[in-house]
Amino acid sequence: MLGAIIGDIVGSRFEWNNIKTKEFEFLTYKCAITDDSIMSLSVAKAIIDSGKDLDKLSKLAIRCMQDLGRPYPDCGYGGMFRSWIYSDTPLPYNSFGNGAAMRVSACGFAATSLEEARQLSKKVTEISHNHPEGLKGAEATATAIYLAREGKNILEIRDYINEHYYPMNFTLDAIRENYHFNETCQETVPQAIMAFLESNGFEDAIRNAISIGGDSDTLAAITGGIAEAYYGIPTAIRKHALTFLDERLLKILMEFENIYAPQLEKSNGDISIAVKKLSRGKKVETSSREKMISSAFDAADEDYESSLTINEKTTSQSLFAHLFEACNILRGPINQDEYKSYVTPLLFYKRLSDVYDEETAKALEDSGGDEEYASFPENHRFIIPDGCHWNDVREKSEKVGSAIVSAMVEIERANPDTLYGVFSSFDDATWTDKNKLSDGRLKDLVEHMSKIKVGNNNYSADVMGDSYEYLIKKFADLSKKNAG
Repeated sequence: MLGAIIGDIVGSRFEWNNIKTKEFEFLTYKCAITDDSIMSLSVAKAIIDSGKDLDKLSKLAIRCMQDLGRPYPDCGYGGMFRSWIYSDTPLPYNSFGNGAAMRVSACGFAATSLEEARQLSKKVTEISHNHPEGLKGAEATATAIYLAREGKNILEIRDYINEHYYPMNFTLDAIRENYHFNETCQETVPQAIMAFLESNGFEDAIRNAISIGGDSDTLAAITGGIAEAYYGIPTAIRKHALTFLDERLLKILMEFENIYAPQLEKSNGDISIAVKKLSRGKKVETSSREKMISSAFDAADEDYESSLTINEKTTSQSLFAHLFEACNILRGPINQDEYKSYVTPLLFYKRLSDVYDEETAKALEDSGGDEEYASFPENHRFIIPDGCHWNDVREKSEKVGSAIVSAMVEIERANPDTLYGVFSSFDDATWTDKNKLSDGRLKDLVEHMSKIKVGNNNYSADVMGDSYEYLIKKFADLSKKNAG
C-alpha cells in the first residue's frame, strides 16, 4: 500500500499548483504527506487490529481514523471530514468526496478474494462517505488493486471497471487541457484509473496522474495503489519515500507490510515486472524510527538482490501481459475477436527483425565490423529486404498500415521456403483502412511493440511458442465473451 502514499507525497506539491506535464522532479524536499496518507494508514491499522473481522472493522476504522488523524490537524482535511475527525459522535454525512477512494488501498492488498475486497471497502467507507457514489468510488479502487495484484492484465482490469463502475472511453490526452480540480469520486476515480491504464511502469503511472492536474495528491494516491499492485515499486523510490514518514506512521506501514508483503518493480529489459509477495528472511523491526528505516532499507535491498534471478516463468508472464496490453490500443475501432489478426503477426514481424539484428551483430563481431560481410545471406536464417525491417516501418508517420502490409508481403516473397504464408494467413486484418485504424493509432501500436525485444537472446523459442498459445487462448476467451 506504499504506492498510494507515494502518489500522495509526489502529488502534494501540485494540488494547488497543477502542472500539465509528466516532466517534473519526482520526490523533492517540497513534497510532504497529506491526509491521504494518514487516512490510508488509518485504514491499514484498522484492518490489522480487526484481523479483517467485518463485525469489528467499522468501529475500529472510526477509532483509528480519529486517533491517527487528530495529531495531524494541518494535513489537508476537508471541512466536513475535519468535523468528523474531531466529533465525539462521528456519523456518516452522505459524502461522495474522493476521500472515500484515496484511503482504501489497504483493502485491496489485504483481500483474499474480490468479494472480500468489496466488503472491506464498504466497511471502512460507509462510516463517513455513505453516498452511493462515494461507496462506488472506494469499491472501484479496491477492486482495481485486487485485480492487479492477482495478475489480471491491463485490458482485463479496464474491461471490469468499464462494465461494473465507470465508462473508460476516454484518454488522458483528450481530457488534460480542460480537466480541473474536482473533489468528487465520479470525477476523480475514473481519471486516476486511466492514469494507471495508460502507464508502462510505477513511476510512469504516478506521472500520468499528476499530468492531468486536478486534485493531484488524491489522483496520484489512487493511481499509486493500483500501480503498486500491478508493477510493484522500484527499490530506490521505495527507500526514498519511507524517509517522509515519521515514527508513528512508519510503524503502521511496517506492521501492515509484515503481514501483507510489499511488491518490488523489477525492470527486465524494457518491461516492468512485479516481483510479487516477496519472501523476506526477516520481518522489518517496529521500534525506533532509525531502526525501522535501517531494517526496511536492508529488506528492500534483500528483495532486490533476490529479484535479480527472475525465472523464465516470470519473464514469460511479463511478456504475455505486454502483448495483451497492445489490445488496449486497438480497443474501440477493432472488434475484440479481431485482435489476433493484428497483434499476432506484429509479434512475429518484430521477432524476425530482432533475430535478424542479433545475427547481424554476431557477424559484425566475427568480421571485425565488416558491414558488407554482415549482410551476406549465409549469415542469416532468412532475408529481410531493404526497407522492410521493423525500424523502417517504425519511422513511418504516414500510410503506416500500407508500410506494414508491404513489409510483410516482401518478407514472405523473399523467403518462399521458410516464411511463406506466415503473414498472409491473417488476411482478415485491415491494415490500410484508416476509418478503422488511423496512422496515429498504428504508430502507437508499433511504438508499444517497440518497447520490447523478442529475439533469441531475449526469449527462447519455447517462451515465444507459449506466448502465441497465450494470445490464442486470450483471444478465444474474448470471442466467447463477445458471443455471450
